[in-house]
Amino acid sequence: MTNRFLHLARHGEAIDEGRLSEAGQQQARLLGRRLATVPLTAVHHSPLPRAVHTAHLIGEFLPGVPLQVEDVLGDYIPPVPDPDALPEVYTRFLDGVTPTEYADGARLATAAIERYARPSVSEPAGPEPAGPGTHELIVTHNFLIGWFVRHALDAPTSAGSA
Repeated sequence: MTNRFLHLARHGEAIDEGRLSEAGQQQARLLGRRLATVPLTAVHHSPLPRAVHTAHLIGEFLPGVPLQVEDVLGDYIPPVPDPDALPEVYTRFLDGVTPTEYADGARLATAAIERYARPSVSEPAGPEPAGPGTHELIVTHNFLIGWFVRHALDAPTSAGSA
């Protein structure tokens, strides 16, 4: 196994659920230019149009790097252990989220973490030290990026956890 370096990016600014604004398109192109020097092996992205568009614009600067749509990288409510314990601003934002949506979000966030937050298996393990590792870009949405960061920091799942 080799190290896996995950580069996380939120989709560009969107006008609505499907289209990137001009600023969002420019954000994606600028990110593509910046990432052109990173030895990326893959770009994984959400199936939602704003992330697909962002990934494709970034991909224009990454010849030969495959773009892969991944359902687990979608836009959903990630695990919230106790929605009633959230600060009021989040409670208002999440008003109307159903128990099913919370359960689906928990399942999908867990699947995304299990799929990506582990060493790469692209090279065979052996007695030789692992190489520099793989670099992969994930183009997704706010909540899931936050969940990846929470996992990387081994932070509690809620403010009240120790």
